[in-house]
Amino acid sequence: MKSSSLLVSLVLGATLVGSASLALARENMSPTDEAIVTRQAGYKFMAWNMGKIKGNLAGNYNKEQVAAAANTINAIANSGMGALYPAGSDKAGAGVHTHVKPELFKQPEKVKELAIGLSKATNELARAAASGDAGAVKVAFGKTGEACKSCHDKFREKE
Repeated sequence: MKSSSLLVSLVLGATLVGSASLALARENMSPTDEAIVTRQAGYKFMAWNMGKIKGNLAGNYNKEQVAAAANTINAIANSGMGALYPAGSDKAGAGVHTHVKPELFKQPEKVKELAIGLSKATNELARAAASGDAGAVKVAFGKTGEACKSCHDKFREKE
């Protein structure tokens, strides 16, 4: 078995085990806690894919990897993440923690504005990545990072 095939098999196996464990754990979660865990997973996966793009911009640029990562980020940003902020999800239950400041729930128009900004930035990132132009990706990547930071600065507690 090639090392790349082995790696894919290991990743898929770990994903399946992790998914099964998460499904079992979620049976005992409140809907609010499940929303928190789900939104955190989405943002972590976006961050992981941002790291992939950053690595490509710093090293050997692989336009297919960049396009896949940009499309993933864009899909998550445009997936309706706002539904994962139900009332009460500024506070988590036992075993679940959230970094969202309660102010987020008091400023829905600002949150909407920030979400639209993220969506526009990730749309541009996906377009730039599809072009294969590393320079355009670098600019769009910076704008996407700024969109993320604008929400973090306002509505995310420091870890």
